[in-house]
Amino acid sequence: MEHTRIKDILRNEDFVGKEVIVKGWVRTFRNNQFVAINDGSTLNNIQAVVDFENTDEKLLKRITTGASIRVKGQVIESLGKGQSVEIKVSDVSILGDSDPEKFPLQPKKHSLEFLREIAHLRFRTGTFNAIFKVRHALAFAVHQFFNERDFVYLHTPIITGSDAEGAGEMFRVTTLDFDNTPRTESGAVDFKEDFFGKSTNLTVSGQLEGELGAMALGNIYTFGPTFRAENSNTTRHLAEFWMIEPEMAFYELEDNMDLAEDLLKYVIKYVLETCPDEIEFLKNRLLEEEKNKPANERSEMNLLEKLTFVINNEFERVTYTDAIEILKRSKPNQKKQFKYSIDEWGADLQSEHERYLVEKHFKKPVILTDYPAEIKSFYMKQNDIDANGHKTVRAMDILFPGIGEMVGGSQREENLDKLLARMAEVGIEAEEIDWFLDTRRFGTAPHSGFGVGFERLILFVTGMTNIRDVIPFPRYPKNAEF
Repeated sequence: MEHTRIKDILRNEDFVGKEVIVKGWVRTFRNNQFVAINDGSTLNNIQAVVDFENTDEKLLKRITTGASIRVKGQVIESLGKGQSVEIKVSDVSILGDSDPEKFPLQPKKHSLEFLREIAHLRFRTGTFNAIFKVRHALAFAVHQFFNERDFVYLHTPIITGSDAEGAGEMFRVTTLDFDNTPRTESGAVDFKEDFFGKSTNLTVSGQLEGELGAMALGNIYTFGPTFRAENSNTTRHLAEFWMIEPEMAFYELEDNMDLAEDLLKYVIKYVLETCPDEIEFLKNRLLEEEKNKPANERSEMNLLEKLTFVINNEFERVTYTDAIEILKRSKPNQKKQFKYSIDEWGADLQSEHERYLVEKHFKKPVILTDYPAEIKSFYMKQNDIDANGHKTVRAMDILFPGIGEMVGGSQREENLDKLLARMAEVGIEAEEIDWFLDTRRFGTAPHSGFGVGFERLILFVTGMTNIRDVIPFPRYPKNAEF
């Protein structure tokens, strides 16, 4: 007989009275009789009732937390509280023992910090079962969203010779012998001796290659791992993370904003429809966590309300120039409560400013547009200089409550001369990305794109507060375990 998933038994009343085989891991074993079993298919355990008087005592001693077992028995309506059905066991066998003295996940509350240290086992907890089911649903919804709109999924390279962001914080890829590094006559590392014959790195973005695809295929997206060697030990940074990056030919800034808003609403709606148990669990987890906070620091909405709110509201669209005026006049700025005060146009907005606009002023997601050219990337389309002499670009960032920037994007600069002039300003050699410039030389066209940090999206949807808890095996400074 095939084994049956616990999820199916708990959802289907037709199993009552039938014999089933269940395989899973022991969560708890009480009174030498009641086994709580979980097989990963659901957050919920099923209770199996063992006839301990007629079961070998040695076998009973091996039913420990973390052990893998197989039970056979009849599904019956439960007499006890906490579950609607249970299994009256006729046969039990141990598939894999677990030493209770050594197994670190005992049936008690563990801190998230401790669980990060045993990330290879934390999947077995309810919290991480829920988080990674939601992560899966979001990833599936992303692909479904773009597929429904006839986008081409393009695999852009992970190893690259260019720095798309111009930030310089990249991981080097090399096969050179560190103890015997080949050098040129001037003493520099001779990368001609390296595997690729040039200096290469792990990618920070698939955007530049994505643009090449869009300028032939129309609409493309790439969704894969990206890497940043930023020595930042915060709850918001990872060295390895995933990015969703669409690029669209013939899209202008308004089209770009519409698509990004549609994408975010679509994937959140999909999770609410397909993961109701997980969202309910995470909602209650967050409520429990916030009980320890002062009243003024607690969320105004619970997790489910917050997600529904995003789906049901149009995102507020506001220019950077208008946002600066709002921030300059705001109480926290006038009372010097911001860590970084806003005094003049041109300031780079910090997370505290973004969150003020979203959470206090507009009270909904905000799309900020038309940023100063100085604080944005070289590839963004330049606007005409405004009446105040300000140079701005057709950028758009989507800001979310609790997170700050969720999406960063822009209309791309399709004019070759303007692009070359901007690259010269920021010190990017045209020869380095000559292939990229060909899209502006041969049949250039208006085009746009954006990037969504996938882990930031998962943070928002799960209500978690540390980005290391929404990726299976987090990579950050001084940590590359498992």
